[in-house]
Amino acid sequence: MKQLFTTVLLALLTLTVGAQGIAPLDQLKADPRKAYGNDYPYSFSTVRLTKAPKGYKPFYISHYARHGSRYYWTDQLYKDLDTLLAAAHQRHLLTAEGEAFHDKFMAAKKELMTGVSELSQLGWEQHQGIARTMYNNFPEVFKRGGNVLAISSLSGRCVLSMSAFCQELVQCNPKIEIREQSSRFTLDGVVPTDRQNPVKHRYPRVKPRYEKNKSQFSGDPSLRQKVVDRVFTSTEGLPSKPHRIASDLINLYTTLPSIGHEGMMGHILTDEEIAGQWEESNLGSYSWVFGPQYETIPILEDILKKAEAVINGSSDHKADLRFGHDTCIGPLTVLMGINGADRDPEDPYEVKNCYQNWQTCKACNIQLVFYRSKKGGDILVKCLLNGTEASLPVPTDSYPYYKWNDFRQFYQARCAPPANN
Repeated sequence: MKQLFTTVLLALLTLTVGAQGIAPLDQLKADPRKAYGNDYPYSFSTVRLTKAPKGYKPFYISHYARHGSRYYWTDQLYKDLDTLLAAAHQRHLLTAEGEAFHDKFMAAKKELMTGVSELSQLGWEQHQGIARTMYNNFPEVFKRGGNVLAISSLSGRCVLSMSAFCQELVQCNPKIEIREQSSRFTLDGVVPTDRQNPVKHRYPRVKPRYEKNKSQFSGDPSLRQKVVDRVFTSTEGLPSKPHRIASDLINLYTTLPSIGHEGMMGHILTDEEIAGQWEESNLGSYSWVFGPQYETIPILEDILKKAEAVINGSSDHKADLRFGHDTCIGPLTVLMGINGADRDPEDPYEVKNCYQNWQTCKACNIQLVFYRSKKGGDILVKCLLNGTEASLPVPTDSYPYYKWNDFRQFYQARCAPPANN
């Protein structure tokens, strides 16, 4: 019965125009790994997109993507677990499950330490798949080839994500000419907060309103102790506190599918247990993406400027591609209010209905697709979040399509942060 429910719900997720139409907790039942949040590996599914109004054809795409799946972003996690497991093994403080984990971790340790922060094979493949899907969804944009500009952060995993995407796009049509750039000159359009950005900004940080009522939310703290007990017979004398140990184990677990080591931790944790803790972790994620939203104003300005140049004929780009980090695309999702991420509810239990941290998964991406009528007239814009049509807080009578003039006017106003913050 459980398998049947999962199958039916997955079918609904595939057929629906937007997954945001299904309650977040129901989405977790269908795919518990979504509870990994920003560690969730990008998921491909067949999505039925809404046909454009009669006479309108896509002609330009503006895009921002996070790098694909990678090893953990810092070596501290691997170092701490190495020290911890070695000490526990030497003192005979590991359970049978803990010993099996110890052996698998030590066998993979050299790979993990070497790979720190680097793009994995899965990360490369994710961007290949996204590029091909973009090409197949909007062949009118690329069928005659043309010029594309791709910019990346200075990080190697972002540069390689860009390379994977661009190579695949050219494989789809060799007539496409792509200029790839990872440079301080273009940081403002992809990672404006980078310390090497020659353009310096000072934007206010803000707190979501739910934080005033956070005490009303009651999570279940029991999982952390269960995880520790499954690995150790005792933690006395070990180099980390139980709470830190549990955090490290959970952080490792959610990263393993991105690097092909899903079985390393055996039965120490399950996806369903992670899903049971998701709502609490999602609150922390919302604070994390909500606070620096105004720091992504330069990215939004870059989107508006380059789109306007294509529309008025001063640019011949078929697409503008950007490859950066979760620290940018997460806050940008809030700034743009994609799928209601800017709603800022006071009730902590309502946060899950306006933002889900799996939206900021590995290789997550925003695609803004521009349409022009054969007869001239208004330009239309459609937003895709991770390949699925998404809503914007811009007035429209033809969702998921928005008039460019309305879109531009609305987001130009968003580029002016509140003066009282």
